[in-house]
Amino acid sequence: MSTENQNISETQSTKANQETPGSQDAPLKSRESLIQAIKFTLLSISAAGIEAVSFIILERLTTLPYDIKHVISVVLSVLWNFTLNRRYTFKSANNVPIAMLKVGLFYAFFIPLTAWLGKLADGAGVNEYIIKGSTMVLNFVGEFLWWKFIVFRGSENTNALAKKKQETNNETD
Repeated sequence: MSTENQNISETQSTKANQETPGSQDAPLKSRESLIQAIKFTLLSISAAGIEAVSFIILERLTTLPYDIKHVISVVLSVLWNFTLNRRYTFKSANNVPIAMLKVGLFYAFFIPLTAWLGKLADGAGVNEYIIKGSTMVLNFVGEFLWWKFIVFRGSENTNALAKKKQETNNETD
């Protein structure tokens, strides 16, 4: 093969690699998703703290049944977690009421189901802290998937923080 043909072939190959959807974006997307998962985990730890502490306070200071304590502690945790993750993890500028409606849809099923199952487990003699811990782990996984693929889908990296970072990256390029 002549040198000219080889150069054309290499140029076409390079262009094809750059134009192939996902070829060079995939590592960036994977890295971005990993960073989001790490941020979500760290912020969720603080939300878990709020959920656990509020549940413990309600457990110690009230005679409320398990399901009521569970609902109150989850709602406090979700408000905290939504606020932080919307701003820092997903960097979303989407409509807050619509996003909260989508979050509410998740919890419209999650809270009653876990409250009912928790009440059954409590009635069977399972320690309330074990029930709460199991529910929190299930919530963490379900919440991340729901928020990533339903609540913030199409609006990630659209808030002022994301735009500022993009401008800074453009200036350094």
